Amino acid sequence: MTRIVSLALVALALAVPASAQRRGDQYQAFEARKSGQVLSLREIEDRVLPRMRGSTYLGPEFDGGVYRLKFMRAGTVIWVDVDARTGAVIGRSGF
Repeated sequence: MTRIVSLALVALALAVPASAQRRGDQYQAFEARKSGQVLSLREIEDRVLPRMRGSTYLGPEFDGGVYRLKFMRAGTVIWVDVDARTGAVIGRSGF
């Protein structure tokens, strides 16, 4: 019985935590930027924020090569989707 408990404890110690297995959008963006696949968030923001005067910038998301910037204007949420490789705006919702 002691041997089984010991083996179970070793297996638990070697298991990778679920949080370490799941990589978030911030990590994906970091890795893509580091490898030169995408522009930095700063570069994307420098291109888009001046176009969104009168809006409050709430922050970014990153998903598979697309930065999604979130804004608020007059109680309406506006999403601006930007191609992370080129910096081109590819979509907008919420106007």
